[in-house]
Amino acid sequence: MKKRILALLMAGVMVMGLAACGGTTPEGSQPAGDETETAGIAAADLKIGLILVGEAADAYNKNHIEGMQAACEKLGLDYDSQVVVKANIGEDSTCADAIGELIDAGCQAIFADSFGHEQYMVEFAPDYPEVQFCHATGFQSASDNLDNTHNYFSKIFEARYLAGIAAGLKTETNKLGYVAAKPYAEVISGYTAFYLGAKSVNPDVTMLVNYTNEWSDATKEATNAQALIDQGCDVISQHSDTSAPATTAETNGVFAVGYNDDMIPVAPNSALVSARINWGIYYEYALGCLLSGEAIDQDWCGGYAQGSCYLSDLNDAVIAEGTKEAIEAAAAGISDGSVQVFAGPLHGVDADGNELNLAEGEFYLENEKSSAPSFAFIIDGITVLS
Repeated sequence: MKKRILALLMAGVMVMGLAACGGTTPEGSQPAGDETETAGIAAADLKIGLILVGEAADAYNKNHIEGMQAACEKLGLDYDSQVVVKANIGEDSTCADAIGELIDAGCQAIFADSFGHEQYMVEFAPDYPEVQFCHATGFQSASDNLDNTHNYFSKIFEARYLAGIAAGLKTETNKLGYVAAKPYAEVISGYTAFYLGAKSVNPDVTMLVNYTNEWSDATKEATNAQALIDQGCDVISQHSDTSAPATTAETNGVFAVGYNDDMIPVAPNSALVSARINWGIYYEYALGCLLSGEAIDQDWCGGYAQGSCYLSDLNDAVIAEGTKEAIEAAAAGISDGSVQVFAGPLHGVDADGNELNLAEGEFYLENEKSSAPSFAFIIDGITVLS
């Protein structure tokens, strides 16, 4: 019988945890606070704000736009006239300016897509109780108990685990490389899941991680990918917002696993597959609540089974034999609960020196009720370069 190891939502991990439409709430997601149902907003009267951390064309931000567009189409809303987009909004006072402008524009709901936006959302929320503040990748909403603040995310680590299977079957050097953005729990949980997916089909595999300390910086991402390749990594993956790791892999004749977007068009000879988030799952849910007058969950997290995260099409010209079948088998296990991503035997140490020791049959239960990723242990087999 598997034992459940509840996620260790320590204060330090919560701070580190950073970077979704069906009409149903994922199982286990719970509303917080004293939210009550009210009359819904008429579809024609709904005004929506969307704050993006970078360029609208960047893969990460583009995914949010596409998700919002899909949600609007399903709900009979006009994206062009009812959604106000603020792009290139940093994790600084420019976010406060953007929120103020969206409130002045009459937005009843404001969505922000980056971890550093959260503090500004929480600051505005008490003074504007009529506005719903929805933030991707954060953790403060439920703890602050503000009825009009909400966090949302996807169990992207499930899709990363599946993508890791493609990498583990493809590598010949048994050395994977990972271009990581920032040393936050979201990023750590993602690359750990990727490594564990690879290890599930290739027990000899190891992985090097190289941080850029930026969410989106094509130059740094390319430099870090090249450094990993120079150290013998023949499959490069990423938690970063541009296609630079994939194109660097293409230039060097090695392989790539992408994030946010299908990388086959830019790296046709290298891209194996990409892990992606479908933000539309959450946007349809949240906007549907506004229209119907129902309360939006304060802490929402959808998984692979709900379609909140998924894999892009496999590159049949590049993947190793048996990849599709191995991924399908693992995906079925994730969906029915028989496959747990962070399963023992597993040993790791977090930034504070706390150890994780899971025996065979035990697992670390990530994201059971929280949208904030909590796994922040560097496990055996993974080496962080910077």
